[in-house]
Amino acid sequence: MSFSFDQIRILRAIAHEGSFKKAAESMFISQPAVSLQVRNLEKAVGAVLFDRSSRSAELTQAGHVLLSYAEQIINLQKEAVRAIGDLESLRGGVLTLGASQTTGTYLMPQLIGIFRQRYPEVSVQLQVRSTRQVAQGVMEGLWGLGIVGGAVPNELSERLEVEDFIDDPYVLIAAANHPLAGSSVIDKKRLYREKFITLDPGSTTRRVIDKALLESGIEPSKLNLEMELSSLEAIKVAVQAGLGIAFISAIAVHQELSMGVLEQIQVEGLDVHRKLRILTDPKRYISRATRAFQKEILPQALSLMPFKTL
Repeated sequence: MSFSFDQIRILRAIAHEGSFKKAAESMFISQPAVSLQVRNLEKAVGAVLFDRSSRSAELTQAGHVLLSYAEQIINLQKEAVRAIGDLESLRGGVLTLGASQTTGTYLMPQLIGIFRQRYPEVSVQLQVRSTRQVAQGVMEGLWGLGIVGGAVPNELSERLEVEDFIDDPYVLIAAANHPLAGSSVIDKKRLYREKFITLDPGSTTRRVIDKALLESGIEPSKLNLEMELSSLEAIKVAVQAGLGIAFISAIAVHQELSMGVLEQIQVEGLDVHRKLRILTDPKRYISRATRAFQKEILPQALSLMPFKTL
């Protein structure tokens, strides 16, 4: 016996909401109707999908297996709708994008602005997630294209097309009234005498910076860490308050440097940067909106970079 599209939508709603009642409310149908559809679905697949002994709607092993396929089926349905819509033109439709934190916060809004000027009738959906989550989402069809700055996990990079995009340089910043402000170039050893503001050790950006410092002969563990913060915005505020200096993406700090509230400090022989990468899934349909963004808009990113890339 086959099962219906509505039944797998109900399965996913229950799994996401955590109960039959909340799933029914989210889908604007009655709870008895939800229960009936679940029973019919279990008959169709020949397996129990939910643990009835639990107070919450917990999936059985069979339920988890079916849910993974249900997600793929629902994403394919959305993809089919987008593909049919593409038969018309770029006078409508949706551009779905995923991006890692720094790129999604500071670069993507500018690129989306350019795209919207050219294609005002295409709506844009941008989700900012971790590099792994963006890669997973592109593979699952949640986003037509992703841009990340971290290393893509091997198990995902093998299934995706990973294309080098542009370099994202990191600059050393200090408050405008900091003793180092106005210095032409400082020696690397001077870094050991300064107080540093940095991201927490688990962040991708922190690992990139520490690796680059090691390669340039600087031992990160010997730096005087004044504080570890969880966001780039918090770091910028702390540096501006004179609490220390920090390495930060040039994209993220361009405005503050232009306004003169922060100063860039040049360090002799030190090069800290990472490569941004474009992620697509060659096995999935690439919408016209996604192709237009990739071919027409992304090449303009280089002109938006505040500093010369390497």
